[in-house]
Amino acid sequence: MNSDPPRLIGFRTDSDSDFAFAFNDANFSDRLLRIEIVPDVCKSDEAAELGPNRKRRREEIIMSQVDDVFTNREEQILSCNMPDRDDGVAHENEDEEAVAMIEESPSGEEAADSNDSSWNMGYTAVHRVKTIHISSPILAAQSPFFFKLFSNGMRESEQRHITLRINASEEAAFMDLLNFMYSSSLTMTTPSALLDVLMAAGKYEVTSCMRYCSQLLRSKPMTRESALLYLDLPSTVLMADAVQPLTDAAKQFLVAQYKDITKFQEELLNLPLPGIEAVLSSDDLQVASEDVIYDLVLKWARAHYPMLEYRRDALGTRLCRLIRFPYMTARKLKKVLTCNDFNQELASKVVLEALFFKAEAPYRKRTLAAEDLNPSCHRFIERAYKYRPVKVVEFELPRQQCVVYLDLKREECAHIFPAGRVYSQAFHLGGQGFFLSAHCNLEQQTNCHCFGLFLGMQEKGKVSFAVDYDFSARLKPNEEYASRYKGNYTFTGGKAVGYRNLFGVPWTSLMAEDSLYFINGILHLRAELTIRK
Repeated sequence: MNSDPPRLIGFRTDSDSDFAFAFNDANFSDRLLRIEIVPDVCKSDEAAELGPNRKRRREEIIMSQVDDVFTNREEQILSCNMPDRDDGVAHENEDEEAVAMIEESPSGEEAADSNDSSWNMGYTAVHRVKTIHISSPILAAQSPFFFKLFSNGMRESEQRHITLRINASEEAAFMDLLNFMYSSSLTMTTPSALLDVLMAAGKYEVTSCMRYCSQLLRSKPMTRESALLYLDLPSTVLMADAVQPLTDAAKQFLVAQYKDITKFQEELLNLPLPGIEAVLSSDDLQVASEDVIYDLVLKWARAHYPMLEYRRDALGTRLCRLIRFPYMTARKLKKVLTCNDFNQELASKVVLEALFFKAEAPYRKRTLAAEDLNPSCHRFIERAYKYRPVKVVEFELPRQQCVVYLDLKREECAHIFPAGRVYSQAFHLGGQGFFLSAHCNLEQQTNCHCFGLFLGMQEKGKVSFAVDYDFSARLKPNEEYASRYKGNYTFTGGKAVGYRNLFGVPWTSLMAEDSLYFINGILHLRAELTIRK
């Protein structure tokens, strides 16, 4: 059965409706709302039991507190679901309910004098009481919460007197929310007040008010602190369509501020969980390689979850999905398998998944197609890395050898014209680190630009290393790898060797639409390296 409130005849539910004249007016009301205001419950002990470093904002505490349930003989109870707490890591099951209490008698004093034991067990002292005249059609049209309250078909839905119990910190926001349901406007529009009303609107399912608060908050200057607040709302508010533009804006603000991972690493380590998730979910980070992301996530988890049990839980449920394992180097993937911070079953799964993605084109194609159907999932989408990922196949016998595959997009090649270069991620041979670099060079003899490919050695110093190498590329029409240059070179620390004009053609011919070297917009390069005896 559909429980959404209908568009009642004679009442408008759009944003320009104005029934302010009827607010708290007995002449235009059919019910009496008795609001019992109780002191806020301290949750500090509970937070301590759930693990370290799990801070809750005041607004989240408001949303997570349980309204007291009264079981007096003269009362009927209607229970509705409250938003779940979203404190980052799932541990204990914390089911909570919001309780709307329907009275046959408007007298709160009679209830307070009751000696019934079941009453006393759930009793919380009422700080003060407010009584408001309300119109059930107006509230039901704006809120599924009130619609269900007034139309559940039970005897209490026919009662004229209704009691709601709220915490003292909710009072101002709740009263402003009631006013909004009549007038489509708010009396207080400071960021703090808007956030309070947004929380209340989420609790009582007033979508129009959530959208209104979201729009007003987005119109105000965004700061680091406000962005983190917007991302730390309870899940039922955070996931509402009406709030998505606000949370998207908060994510974009944080990504823009911390886009350079290396520059802001210390600040990133101090971000709370929603903040680090927002930043590391971006495809456009300025980061050397995915290895850097892995190290950052691990360092953040160790700082915020000192206890191994909580750290493993956080990595498994929230943090692991921030790491794009298929774009990590093979050496770093080996470290994942031996990292004690990860559950071993999870570590094996993500590494195996990454290796299949690297090695098997059909698996890679199926995986990327599946991600296209789920835009929120980016685990297999390549970031804009400073160093291009490579695929490496290693051999130990009969000689130490590796085959390195480097793919460059046409736009990446265009970007390095007229004098730029692209570096690959590091790979290893015989315990030494190497890298490939693609250059756009100016040929002195012909005065034409051309494409060059070089092999460099990372380690500096007096290390001497003799290597045979063979550079090749896929060519049309057969799309097989064809050798371009072979040679050998004895490396010393920091040296490089290569060819200034790998294809022997000008840059314009390489980049032409009918180029022999780009296949579906990709330039496929390969380097076979063998240690010389």
